[in-house]
Amino acid sequence: MPPLLFISSRFILAGIVLSIVGFRQIKLLNWHQYKQAIAVGSVFAVGMCFWIMGLYSGVSLSVGGFLTSLAVVISPALARVLFKEAAPFTTWLSMPVAAIGLGFLSLNSGIEIETGQLFFIAASFFFALFFILNTRAANHREIGGLDEVIDISEKVPTLSLTAITLLTVGVLSGCLSFAMEEWDGVVESLTVDLLAWVLASAFIGTAARFFIQTHAQSLSSSSHGVVIMVVEPIWTALLAAAWFGERLSGHELIGCSIIFVALIIIRWSMILNVFKSSKAS
Repeated sequence: MPPLLFISSRFILAGIVLSIVGFRQIKLLNWHQYKQAIAVGSVFAVGMCFWIMGLYSGVSLSVGGFLTSLAVVISPALARVLFKEAAPFTTWLSMPVAAIGLGFLSLNSGIEIETGQLFFIAASFFFALFFILNTRAANHREIGGLDEVIDISEKVPTLSLTAITLLTVGVLSGCLSFAMEEWDGVVESLTVDLLAWVLASAFIGTAARFFIQTHAQSLSSSSHGVVIMVVEPIWTALLAAAWFGERLSGHELIGCSIIFVALIIIRWSMILNVFKSSKAS
């Protein structure tokens, strides 16, 4: 399948399933909540389009996973710039480390970052913004003036937020696919195996995964989930090696390792809290 059409298909299917399950909840949303969910979905749609084009370009899953994980490093800095949220010192310390890791990944192509890698880096920026907006939409927020609280931004329930976000991604990527991709022969090439992979990615890799992630983000007082998310690129590399037989070159291995160190640096205080709470219990 054309890559953008694949993204559109899986997200629309996933969004429809969650919309059916949460139809009554979605009907009760106010217009501000709808706008928040659509904004989250629009940003995520751009990120997913960059991500699938990076994957389609032939960059290894392992490298793509580590580049995408840069969203964890970028997210606090974006939150600081866009929403004046405090960023810990570890954020600024992790950025040059991550940049060194990117430098090692570019060594394979003679100090030149490949187009596919640029797609993944662009995706990480939009995923960082998605993570910020998704967390803000999934939680109650006080909107303040100079001396007082002006308004309360009511959170969007997890199921409704996930359903609208996924449908928005599906519709926007579908429009982009219609404008840029050739759909001739898609129906003729549709096999049982292809349909099975589309359905699995829609229901397991999209509907279930993003519902669980959004629910976890609504429980933002816990640091354990954030720490666990740091090892996502490690799982990607291990599964890519086991399933597709992928192997990282020397420079790629060093670059991915340095990027992982940057992820550890930015979440170091949370990791310490996890160990302290484990010892205390």
